[in-house]
Amino acid sequence: MNGTLKRAAVACLAMFALLMINVNYVQAYKADELSSDARNRRNFYERYAVERGRITASGKAILAQSVETKDKQFRFIREYSDGKLYAHVTGFFSPESESAIERSENALLDGSSPDLLLRRSIDLFTGEPTKGANVDLTINPKAQKAAYDALRQSGKRGALVALNPKTGAILAMVSLPTYDPAELSGTDKSKVFPRYDELAKADGQPLLNRTIAQTYPPGSTFKVVTAAAYLEDDSGRGPQTVVPAPQRLPLPGTTISLPNYGGAACGAGQVPLVFALEKSCNTPFGKIGMDLGYDKMREQTEKFGMGQPISVPMSVTNSDFGPEEDKAALAMASIGQRSNRMTPLQMAMIAAGIANDGKVMKPYLVNKISDAKGDSINEAKPEELSEAVSSETAGKLREMMVSVVNNGTANLAQVPGVQVAGKTGTAETSDGKPPHAWFISFAPANDPQIALAVIVESGAANVGAEATGGHTAAPIAKAVMEAVLSR
Repeated sequence: MNGTLKRAAVACLAMFALLMINVNYVQAYKADELSSDARNRRNFYERYAVERGRITASGKAILAQSVETKDKQFRFIREYSDGKLYAHVTGFFSPESESAIERSENALLDGSSPDLLLRRSIDLFTGEPTKGANVDLTINPKAQKAAYDALRQSGKRGALVALNPKTGAILAMVSLPTYDPAELSGTDKSKVFPRYDELAKADGQPLLNRTIAQTYPPGSTFKVVTAAAYLEDDSGRGPQTVVPAPQRLPLPGTTISLPNYGGAACGAGQVPLVFALEKSCNTPFGKIGMDLGYDKMREQTEKFGMGQPISVPMSVTNSDFGPEEDKAALAMASIGQRSNRMTPLQMAMIAAGIANDGKVMKPYLVNKISDAKGDSINEAKPEELSEAVSSETAGKLREMMVSVVNNGTANLAQVPGVQVAGKTGTAETSDGKPPHAWFISFAPANDPQIALAVIVESGAANVGAEATGGHTAAPIAKAVMEAVLSR
């Protein structure tokens, strides 16, 4: 073979080698990047080629489903029933992304999950097209509707989350303002993307799920945690234990003092603990927090679940009692102010833990997963998250919270024929806006079926000591409790 042929052969071999290297580079090393590239039209069309599974509530109401079209490029499109009502639960399924349950359960909904391998194998053998799994949620449609309607009537932004205290199942999850997921789930990017940008920049953040992704100062609802720490510190204490209740509490290291709401007196300066909770006095709980110390207060909060990573399955923003500072800061944090920040879900977990004899159950939203033929793939199993307080302490707190509803600031939460336990709260804000109105509750007190937390942003009314949460948030909670207990 002469030199010219040799050089040609070597050149050909080199080109083949380079070609093979390039093929392996593209198919292996760059595969994931190319597959996820927004310019990949094939992926765009494939998102709509599979019939995604249904999202249902309590095994009955269909919240989201895929329907077949006559479009050759987009075979299935996503439809949402009562989209605005369930938007922060179902989320949306857009051309390039998803949110909420549509995201967290995406592999099951689109049929790609390893849990569906057997189903896919059977379908391949029988020639049936691949279908996604169905996701059934714990949401109680009656509770969800009652929460949505009552919050809307307030005319304010806000959130409500309700739990089954015995299992941790989420019965309602509502955040306002809301949006229509159908607007973000179409196939026309020229309409979907601008609409998403509008919602992302809109006043009130309608895309934000305030129940799990937003923290607030909990205000006086946090006093049940301070009371829990006080009772746990000494088992001999109870609702009738007398505590100091000055009209103003001097704050160490400062020239100021902590007043009660509106500067009012709290009894005669020495009151039973239950009275302090009924009237939501600031000074007794500020002093209790300082006397117990930062470590005991933070430890008690953590026993209710604060600081533990939680997903429902959407990730939940961490709540935080705040950093250790001075005694004055501790007094403020002990009445739910300063750096104390809680999600509505965390406050609902606190109510649920008291309702469930001191045991906090892990909250969850997915009840059951089943394949397209209805065969069960996975079912929820209630799981204890922590023991917040002893059963004895839980009983004392329950007694005091019932008294708050019957004799204190939460009389508008009373449900005829049902014993309700609750605590109102007014949380001061740092932006000059009116305070937030809070309410946490559970019922029936002797056999709890529902525990909840509701916040109405800047919803406080100027109606006397701690009446703000009672007048604004408590009636919303009442409507949801009635919806659950009336079945």
